Amino acid sequence: MKLIILLILAIVLIILCTAKWKIHPFLALLGVSLCYGLLAGVPMDQLLPAVNAGFGGTLEKIGLVILVGVLLGAFLEHSGGAFSLARKLLSWIGPRRLHAAMASIGYLISIPVFADSGFIIMHSLNKSLTKQAGFSMAGTGTALMLGLMLTHTMVPPTPGPIAAAGIIGADLGLVILWGLIVSFIVLIPAILYSRYWADKTYIAPQIDLEDETEGDKHFPGALHAFLPIIIPILLIIVSSVVHQTYGNQDGLGFQLLRFFGNPLMALLIGLLLAMTLPAKFSMDMLSTTGWTGKALIDAAIIILVTGAGGIFGKVLEVSGIAEVVKEGFSGLQIGIWLPFFIAAALKTAQGSSTVALVTTASMIAPMMSTLGFETDLQKALAVVAIGAGSAVFSHANDSGFWVVTQFTGMDVKTGYKVYSPGTFLLGFGAALIVFIFYNLLT
Repeated sequence: MKLIILLILAIVLIILCTAKWKIHPFLALLGVSLCYGLLAGVPMDQLLPAVNAGFGGTLEKIGLVILVGVLLGAFLEHSGGAFSLARKLLSWIGPRRLHAAMASIGYLISIPVFADSGFIIMHSLNKSLTKQAGFSMAGTGTALMLGLMLTHTMVPPTPGPIAAAGIIGADLGLVILWGLIVSFIVLIPAILYSRYWADKTYIAPQIDLEDETEGDKHFPGALHAFLPIIIPILLIIVSSVVHQTYGNQDGLGFQLLRFFGNPLMALLIGLLLAMTLPAKFSMDMLSTTGWTGKALIDAAIIILVTGAGGIFGKVLEVSGIAEVVKEGFSGLQIGIWLPFFIAAALKTAQGSSTVALVTTASMIAPMMSTLGFETDLQKALAVVAIGAGSAVFSHANDSGFWVVTQFTGMDVKTGYKVYSPGTFLLGFGAALIVFIFYNLLT
């Protein structure tokens, strides 16, 4: 009981540190981990080794993968590749189905690009087409952001899901596969919500002259821009499926597939392809002040938070929390809902989906067997459930909330009425789909 109370207090303290006192998540997780370890009775000669092992062990598995994934997204974003993909997808779906088009665009480009950045990139295109079609910015803007949030929270190589998969030890190929399946199913209600509820609140698009200039820029072709996304995903998924089917075979073909299907190698291939996207490649793009330098700063923050989450998980492990949970919750059939509710509580309280993903994964990692997540499929679905929870409930403490409201012209009250319920629908709907698959397949 003491450890359970301390765990609850630790969660509350993390929320207070990050949401109320605005302390950086890295410092919050590190400080809470040390306090929890001391109060839980972890011997002092074991506590600091656990801190080092948690930080180093976590980043050993996923640090470089996160870094390369962020770099890939930066080149896709700054080269105009994401915008080129959006225009091609729009031409297929049609401007009259603008809500479906914008949600689908968001769904695709947020696989490698941060959701907030994706919204800003697509904003001028969305605004121009919304005016032409006579829709409301509230509807099309909500559709775009919900589509972005789906893959941002559930589909690697977005850093949050990668970090959660690495902390838990889930097969990344299976996480990608099931993340794509679950998020694609939930894309349908997200579109319907945006079209038939959010669009009822009319906000007229305000067009500036600079909004019309995107079409004059030289962007890479849509297929060219799609290759850095799809090739790493296919390599990782195929390698995972072959491994699940045939195990570790010694043939040359199997060895090559394992090598190139390794998440780090697959993303490095995607990064090399992304470097061919700019119309004119410049070495400045690789400098400390160019695209690479700025992306590495973003990646460093995510890596530090992920490492601190690994510290929290390792300290929980050495404190013996798994046995306590096994004894206290053995009669409760909470299953796949537990990671969802923890992530949803953390997201709602402190606003960051990535922090919610990392912290939740760190909490449940020592308890995976206790909670019944033992097979590769169960672990992958647990990661997707955490991702679903990290989408719930976006409000004023979430940067995405302000991006949507400020760029579409919504006031705060309208944002709570239109956008926030959409994130609840998105997250809870995804969790329900995960629950159905989990019970059918495990």
